[in-house]
Amino acid sequence: MIAVRRVRTGVLAAVAAASLCMAYASADDPADRLPNPALEARARHLFQQLRCVQCQNESIDDSQAPIAQDLRHIVRAQITAGQTDAQVRDFLVQRYGEFILLTPTFSLGNLALWMTPFALIVLGAGYLWIKSRQPAVEVPTLTEDEQRALEAMGAEDQDMLPPHSGLTNVRGAVAIKH
Repeated sequence: MIAVRRVRTGVLAAVAAASLCMAYASADDPADRLPNPALEARARHLFQQLRCVQCQNESIDDSQAPIAQDLRHIVRAQITAGQTDAQVRDFLVQRYGEFILLTPTFSLGNLALWMTPFALIVLGAGYLWIKSRQPAVEVPTLTEDEQRALEAMGAEDQDMLPPHSGLTNVRGAVAIKH
């Protein structure tokens, strides 16, 4: 029992040490940070809104890719130059396209992109609902002459059917078993 506790304590200590190392590894170089804490806070806020173009689903604040580090330098340089947050975002969108924003701007193109799957689902459901409301297709009945011809063929051909074919003779007509 004591050995299990020691192993468990050792594992927890190893996990804590690893997570602490990862936290320090994810922090960017303190020499790169802006001396003014308010400007650095603005930069960090922008970092969280911008996508790493290499990692593609991480903000540049979370990414350790070299391009993310370059983007952090650009953002800090823009903020140091007196640019507003909107001007910094516009500069990066002009340079890298709207893809750099983790939250895309509202536009008709983005609205169409996001709403098309839902519209297709609604249209498909409407089509299925309309089709389910229509009466079933009626099977045309045989005329008396066709019925007699079928009965005559069934009587003659019954001997030619292979055993276990799934076909039976029902009142002189051949039918398929279900």
